[in-house]
Amino acid sequence: MYRGITILSSFIIAIFWVNSATANDPDSTITTIQPESKLFYPDYSYDFIPDTDYDAIADRLSCLNPEIPMNFNPTVKGFIDYFAVRNRDYTRNILKKKELYFPLFEKYLAKYGLPDELKYLSIIESGLNPQAVSRARAAGLWQFMPSTGRMYKLHQDWYVDERMSPEKATEAACKYLKQLYGMFGDWELALAAYNAGPGNVRKAIRRSGYIRDFWSLYRYLPRETRSYVPQYVAMYYVLSYPAEHNLFEEDVLFPLESDTIHINSYLHLKTLASLVNLCEDDLQNMNPEIRRGALPQNIKDYPLNVPKDKIAYIREHRQYLMDSASKTGHEEIAYSARNSVGSTYGRERVVYRVKNGDVIGLIAERHHVRVSDIRSWNNLRSNMIRVDQSLVIWVNPGTKQTYAKAKEIPVKPMPIPLNAKTYVVQPGDTLWDISRKFEGLSIEKLKQLNNLKDHKIKPGQKLILG
Repeated sequence: MYRGITILSSFIIAIFWVNSATANDPDSTITTIQPESKLFYPDYSYDFIPDTDYDAIADRLSCLNPEIPMNFNPTVKGFIDYFAVRNRDYTRNILKKKELYFPLFEKYLAKYGLPDELKYLSIIESGLNPQAVSRARAAGLWQFMPSTGRMYKLHQDWYVDERMSPEKATEAACKYLKQLYGMFGDWELALAAYNAGPGNVRKAIRRSGYIRDFWSLYRYLPRETRSYVPQYVAMYYVLSYPAEHNLFEEDVLFPLESDTIHINSYLHLKTLASLVNLCEDDLQNMNPEIRRGALPQNIKDYPLNVPKDKIAYIREHRQYLMDSASKTGHEEIAYSARNSVGSTYGRERVVYRVKNGDVIGLIAERHHVRVSDIRSWNNLRSNMIRVDQSLVIWVNPGTKQTYAKAKEIPVKPMPIPLNAKTYVVQPGDTLWDISRKFEGLSIEKLKQLNNLKDHKIKPGQKLILG
């Protein structure tokens, strides 16, 4: 926009200068520049894509002064081309939404003394979608895994998932990022650890010979993490120079001014929105952590965000509104809460360690749950489980102890018979099972004798024992 204004001003000044010169000197040979000249009328249409020159981008990045290193190289350039050329609609959508969340991010980053440019990280994580859920079950603006969310006291149940709360998840993300920086003392490694987990970054450091530089560790990191930091740098650049790539903010979204009311019983959001003449989507967007359009009966002092211009009416008619919103959809939602696959509603969380001879069907039967539930709770893609694997299981109260008394029957190792040099794998066998059946036989020895690169075996396969 500003570039267009500058060009137009230059054009007006040029015409004025030419006209003045001609008026003062009738014999002047000055040639006026025609309006159709491309010098003054470049194509700045909506779809025009300026050239993404490598040296120009490097120069622009060098003019910024971020606390986090923003190294520029061909990998980063490839992602800049993606955001500024190939997927411009995605970047326009980010420009449209960033004012919804950037002020919140800036507040908490300042509170914890963290670099302001970390606010761009949420774009790479979730595309600024507070209800985003990945295949690995990471959720929210900052894509917390369930276990990491619990570590930072983000409550998760069938009704409410605080990983999707912009306020609470942002504060948790700041705490986590501060902790990661404390571990590695390097922001690029801290960002890599945010994506891959600190264990994977430490493993990459060990494999590299204890190099502690992201780009030197690059080939030792998980594939997804290799692109994570370059994407972050690319997005930081593009949002720092959107006009240079003909990307402008359009129909910018801003958060509604809000206040809170505290809820202590079941509440149906759609009913409340209707009663106060409010769009249901607006109420849901202000409370993205509420997953099912309702709050449960046993909720205590829950801070519900409502538009500030509705707060006086809600407080004045609170009893009527709460009574009315507590009578709609209760049975349907409660039934769904109890019976949907992977529901944790009204259940207690236990961890079961898989024992020798276990199959997922028997484990489900023992805990009075469904196989589909166990698979959902543990993000399993099949019914395969392994010995010593930990399974999270949500049991109904009263069934928690039904499995605790079950004890593994010890298997006494037998010496390898002199005439038995091979073993035929039986259904359900694992290398661990077979190694325990014969004295002096280990998993590693089995793998070495049979030239196995992993633990995979199949029924009917013959294994050399010695």
